[in-house]
Amino acid sequence: MKNITYTNEPMGPLKVIPDFLPKPDQLAFREKSTKITIGLSRKSIEFFKTEAKRYGTPYQIMIRRLLDAYADKFTETAPTTKSMRRR
Repeated sequence: MKNITYTNEPMGPLKVIPDFLPKPDQLAFREKSTKITIGLSRKSIEFFKTEAKRYGTPYQIMIRRLLDAYADKFTETAPTTKSMRRR
């Protein structure tokens, strides 16, 4: 891991980035998937489990939709896929 040294110098112009992440209710629907193994923080898992229970959907699907939204946002063509629309 690279060590970062912080200084007390001006940061330069800052840019506000609009929030592009979907709300939890927009992540609650099903789609075909590929299974992987990933380690996530307890805080994140508890958040998604709570929200998934609230919307009656598996928490894994909500996490997948969040990752898909991030990937779509930063893909050059960034097409709006059918899976990103709320059913």
